[in-house]
Amino acid sequence: MLDFRPALFVIGILLVTLAVAMLAPFAVDLAAGNNDWKVFASAGLLTLFVGGVLMLANRSSISQLTIRQTFILTTASWLILTMFAALPFLLSELEMTYTDAFFEAMSGITTTGSTVITRIDAAPEGILLWRALLQWLGGIGIIVMAVAVLPMLRVGGMQLFKVEAFDTLEKGLPRAGQIAVGIGVIYLGFTLVWWVGLWTLGMGKFDAAVHAMTTIATGGYSSADGSIGSFKSHGIEIFIIVGMIVGSIPFILYLQFVRNGAYTLFKDTQVHYFIAIAALGSLLVVTWLWKTQDDFSLSTVIMGTFNTISIMTGTGYTVGDYQVWGAFPLIILFFLMFVGGCAGSTSCGIKIFRFQVLGAIVRNQFLKMLHPHGIFLPHYNHRPIDNEIILSVMNFFYLFMLSFVVLALALGALGLDYMTAITGAATAICNVGPAMGPIIGPAGTFEPLPDAAKWLLSAGMLLGRLELFTVLMLLVPSFWRN
Repeated sequence: MLDFRPALFVIGILLVTLAVAMLAPFAVDLAAGNNDWKVFASAGLLTLFVGGVLMLANRSSISQLTIRQTFILTTASWLILTMFAALPFLLSELEMTYTDAFFEAMSGITTTGSTVITRIDAAPEGILLWRALLQWLGGIGIIVMAVAVLPMLRVGGMQLFKVEAFDTLEKGLPRAGQIAVGIGVIYLGFTLVWWVGLWTLGMGKFDAAVHAMTTIATGGYSSADGSIGSFKSHGIEIFIIVGMIVGSIPFILYLQFVRNGAYTLFKDTQVHYFIAIAALGSLLVVTWLWKTQDDFSLSTVIMGTFNTISIMTGTGYTVGDYQVWGAFPLIILFFLMFVGGCAGSTSCGIKIFRFQVLGAIVRNQFLKMLHPHGIFLPHYNHRPIDNEIILSVMNFFYLFMLSFVVLALALGALGLDYMTAITGAATAICNVGPAMGPIIGPAGTFEPLPDAAKWLLSAGMLLGRLELFTVLMLLVPSFWRN
């Protein structure tokens, strides 16, 4: 029989951590005289109790996790944390159903940014802070998972980064725990820098804290109905563009930057391709706006660049309504949803390195066709790519697109229109946030969708965030056999 106790012990620790995180919105609501402090008190106590029981009941079974236990822990922890993270939404004065509360929590903890709250400006500050905290905690969780868990599980080609994450820093940071702590310190440091920066640029203390957390986590939850456009500040918009880019670069590179200087940060070809694609996408969108609106001003450049970077990185902030720009920029933004940022960052999507691997495979195939007797090896970052990684990446592409198609068909079967079904499936599985169309576009919310659609989209968010295989492996019957 598969021993679940080590996984339950870790889940208990995570639930206790979640309960401690509820103290922040509890304190904010209590200080503001908002009755929702009782919501966080009761939800926090329940979460703490369950987490404590799981820890105490399974503490004697602490051992090194097996591969199967790690698969179970990864998916179960995100699901169970979401179930308890939904409690403040369920009990709050917003009067959400559990479906809506679970959707909001899943969107937060996976750093997706889709929302069912129709009047964000009127929501209690505690709830707004809780949404931001979920994305911030989810962001650091995603980084640690990408550095420590996915390479070990050989998911989607992530084993490419096993050597770089642990061997490259072996002399300076010999243990994985030290790497995790180092990444955590850098993550917290960036958050503090963006908090102070946004506050200095004109945001209030609270708004600056919320947006600092959701910028570095590339999550996109805002404290205003109009997102970043509500603040009407070019300085804030530019600073957040930089923050979204910072959150989309592998955090392991920041550790190398601390040790070896700036060269280390920019020698990774994944970063080169990310910057190049983001720049090209922004240039195309800005050029289109210039030609169609006959307005080449600073506002146009910032608006086009901001929305392009936001969609590509999966942050989901908006400045203005990009749906009124015309078909060409919408097509660009739709495809950039799938690209995402770098592996080992808080960003989403398929990830840049997989496109690089696929490109190397295609180039290699052309060379073989031109020189049938030649021997050619595809390379990534100037290193040969192992056949196992090639197969893993190609399988990921196939499974990603298949999951997208199945999710879109399922949403269409529920009666959603073509645009809502297609872009809703894309924004969920790519963890972007806003989609396109009259219902779930940048000016809308996911609240009008039927409950069944919200559960499907929640499943899509989980699939995309955990890189598909981690979740789908649990559906394979042979996984559960001894």
